Amino acid sequence: MKLKTSITLSEDLLKAIGRIASKGESRSETIERLLRDGLRARARQAADQRDLVLLNRHADRLNAEADDVLGYQVDV
Repeated sequence: MKLKTSITLSEDLLKAIGRIASKGESRSETIERLLRDGLRARARQAADQRDLVLLNRHADRLNAEADDVLGYQVDV
């Protein structure tokens, strides 16, 4: 369900929105698309940061396991 709201934007921002709007897309649709894209990117960045923290927390153990596996490989 869509709800109507009112926001105030600067003139230069409205012009930029008009320039990047897809053909036949209203300003409201453009703003909604850009907000969704931005929120998705922000969520992805937060998930990537959580993954990085987790990997760094276990890096020594993971690297030791990789070294162990590589130790079993031999050149033929």
